[in-house]
Amino acid sequence: MRHFDFSPLYRSTIGFDRLAQLLDSVAGVDAEVTYPPYNIERLGENRYRISMALAGFVDDELKIEVKEQTLTVKGEKKPDTAERQYLHRGIAARSFERRFQLADHVEVSGAALKDGLLDIDLVRNVPERLKPRSIPIGTSAETRQIEANVS
Repeated sequence: MRHFDFSPLYRSTIGFDRLAQLLDSVAGVDAEVTYPPYNIERLGENRYRISMALAGFVDDELKIEVKEQTLTVKGEKKPDTAERQYLHRGIAARSFERRFQLADHVEVSGAALKDGLLDIDLVRNVPERLKPRSIPIGTSAETRQIEANVS
């Protein structure tokens, strides 16, 4: 992988440092992590779902946390108390930690574990002040009247 130098970006822009950190993190550590497998679906214009295959995990062994636009899913497998003799062990029973970077205004709306799949539902809630809006165009006489009332 190539490493990009974002120092010119830091010197000439304000407020884009999170973008540079995001690009750095995507190009780095998470490139080799393959466990557990997951899907990311778009369910609608502002709705998403992350589905993770977690065979053998129960809900009290999982932790979902959101902090500073990073969604972290941790699985801590409890030790098996039963003595078992495996001839082949193909189902992974190891602990994991998977991180997802969330865009601005994306929030977790719920999570459910069913049939070995953990579904995490996400929704993008754009504030009203950031949504596109129409500005009425008035005549110059109306504009002067508004300015006169403000003073």
